[in-house]
Amino acid sequence: MADTSWIGDRDGWAAFFAGFERIVLVANSDAVDIAALRQRFGDDALYVFFNKVFKVLSEPFAGSCLLVARSSPAGANIVYRNEVESVLGLLRSPKFRGVLNLRTAPGETFSRAEEFGGARAGFLDLADYFDDFYPASHVPTSGFALAVWLAENCPTSRVVLAGFTAQRSVQWKLFHDHDWTFEQIVQRLLLRSNKIERIGGSDTSGLEEIARRFPDTTPEELSLVASQVLAERLEGSNMAIDRLFSLTRLQGRIDGLLRSLKPKTRKQKFAAKSRTDTAKP
Repeated sequence: MADTSWIGDRDGWAAFFAGFERIVLVANSDAVDIAALRQRFGDDALYVFFNKVFKVLSEPFAGSCLLVARSSPAGANIVYRNEVESVLGLLRSPKFRGVLNLRTAPGETFSRAEEFGGARAGFLDLADYFDDFYPASHVPTSGFALAVWLAENCPTSRVVLAGFTAQRSVQWKLFHDHDWTFEQIVQRLLLRSNKIERIGGSDTSGLEEIARRFPDTTPEELSLVASQVLAERLEGSNMAIDRLFSLTRLQGRIDGLLRSLKPKTRKQKFAAKSRTDTAKP
């Protein structure tokens, strides 16, 4: 039976994380090398995994670790998708700390503590934490939300991002309900201010090297030229995308028809019900 009295508020989680000098947030990314992480940070660090850990773990993890289970309108994703056992099977060890059920938007719903396969389960509600900050048209990713919250609320702990590249791979896709560009901007600013660390990604965009090579160039000139080049390349990409849409219009209609024939998922049903309830007078 899960311990339902475990951590349930921000202060409790801040105290929990403060007990670790280093916290390694492990993204579900091809850029993650678990063996290298363990060798670099050892057994004193807390390793934080997210949702479908089988994306990065091929065998049980024996280090001190915590699972973040992200909520949706239907509850924690791993709960309503019946993935609890397959996920926890890779984390259960004497050093497994438990499950942090996280929500970052008002429409997301916590699952019950007893639904997490007997593991200790606590809850962190950040539904209002990013009001007037994160773009309202999107919702924060779990890793971004936790990284920012830790950087701002646990200053004695060193936060390390592992594999947070925001790049699509052949195996794993990016979901468009998150603003990846916004998150990367904030992440780079936190890196520059030395509030977090990062491994498993490019540390520079090349602009720093240009500035060192041409020291007479002012930051303003460099920013202006870089913006002009990026704008031109973006316009070229938009033209190519528009051409691709024209060529694949028929395939898109067929795909839309086939998708409409598929039974709605539980998450889609919750979203449809929410829209209906909102539309009622």
